[in-house]
Amino acid sequence: MAAIQYKMKTKVGPLYIVASEKGLQGVYWSKELDKSVTALDPSCPAEKIILKAVKQLEEYFQGKRKTFDLNLEFTGTPFQNRVWKALAEIPYGQTVAYKDIAQRINNPKAVRAVGTANGENPFCIIVPCHRVIAADGSIGGYGGGLGVKRRLLEIEQS
Repeated sequence: MAAIQYKMKTKVGPLYIVASEKGLQGVYWSKELDKSVTALDPSCPAEKIILKAVKQLEEYFQGKRKTFDLNLEFTGTPFQNRVWKALAEIPYGQTVAYKDIAQRINNPKAVRAVGTANGENPFCIIVPCHRVIAADGSIGGYGGGLGVKRRLLEIEQS
């Protein structure tokens, strides 16, 4: 079965949740798929996965969830997958620098490549790339925009 997409409204803007029968394929700030649903049917395996993601994201935005329990379908390169796994290990409410992630994956000279992989993370919020900042302590960039990144970090600080 092909992937389907659902648009979720949040307090920081819309999220596009993509899943197949096998698992969650992505949570994006923008996404265009041929198959998009506006209402979710819990009897459809892919839509059931999306419903679970929506519930957990709602709990996150309410400050009730600090970690996610979802079956993620990682489809990146081996390097990207190592970076994304390291991102997933950043504790709620904490930030790290790109160089810290490079060190965690035993490739300390790959700071720029870590930044690129971070920007290509297909699971925004769930794999918390928003918790990565520049070495000088500045907020750095973010696919959802700097205002959204600030808001996500504020949610986790409150």
